[in-house]
Order: sequence, then C-alpha cells, then structure tokens
Amino acid sequence: MAETRDVVELILQDHRRMEDLFRLMRSVEADRAAALEEFADLLIAHALAEEAEVYPALKRYKNIDDEEVEHGEHEHDEGNEALLALLEADEVGSEEWDEKLEELVEAVTHHADEEERTILNGARENVAMERREELGAAFLQERERQLKAGCGSVDNVRRIVKS
Repeated sequence: MAETRDVVELILQDHRRMEDLFRLMRSVEADRAAALEEFADLLIAHALAEEAEVYPALKRYKNIDDEEVEHGEHEHDEGNEALLALLEADEVGSEEWDEKLEELVEAVTHHADEEERTILNGARENVAMERREELGAAFLQERERQLKAGCGSVDNVRRIVKS
C-alpha cells in the first residue's frame, strides 16, 4: 500500500486489512489463531486511536454529524464485545468459534461500511488535506503505541469491554 498520512486513507487501509484477516480466519487452510491475534491487535489499536485522535477532532467540523461520530464509538463497543466472545471461545475452528467469528464479522463490517459512508466521506469533503495528514500522523502514533502494548490480548479486551 502507498505510504500516506491522510487519516481517511489510513483508516480505509486498516478496514481492508481487517477484511483480509476475516478471510484468513474463515479459511481452514490458514493459521486462524494467528489471524485472530493480528486482528484483535489491529481492531483494538485502530478503535482506540480513532477515539483518542480522530473522532474528537472531527466533531469540531459542522458538516460532520456528531451523532454519526458518537454512533461510531458505540459500534466500537459492539465490535469489542464480539471480539471478546471470539477470543474466549474454547477452540479455534469449533462450531462455537465459527459462530462467534460471524458475529464479529457482522459487527465490524457494519461499522466499517457505515463509518466509510458517513464519517470518512464527511472528512474527505470537509477537512483540508493538511489537517487530515496531521490527524493521520496522530492516529498512526496512537495506533502504534497501542500495538506495542499488546492491546489485543484477551485480558486487555476484557478490561476495555468492562469499562
């Protein structure tokens, strides 16, 4: 992928990577546990970085609907709960695991689609590229900090869901 600092493009790149990881987690030929581990880290780091650096900044723009931003945060909570359920499933590839995976796919796919149509399109249309690049740098820095802290561990996801 092209190196970009545009926060809109960075978020879209993460969404596409999550889709790739869903395909791997569904594949009996892939290392499904490794794909889940990468996915858990990415989902948590991505959401925390959006909530810390991107969403508060976008709420300041009159042409970006605050309710959509708040709804996005609510959907992060739903995705985190679905992720925790999958992480707590007893066996990778079991019927329970597959069921929890589909619930996670549905929650995250719904959120990504809605976020892309409302929040990200609004940001692309109403936020100057210079500001989107500043937000992108802040997003990447926070995302990286979370990834280095092992943010997708089951214990951390449990803590996030409970808070």
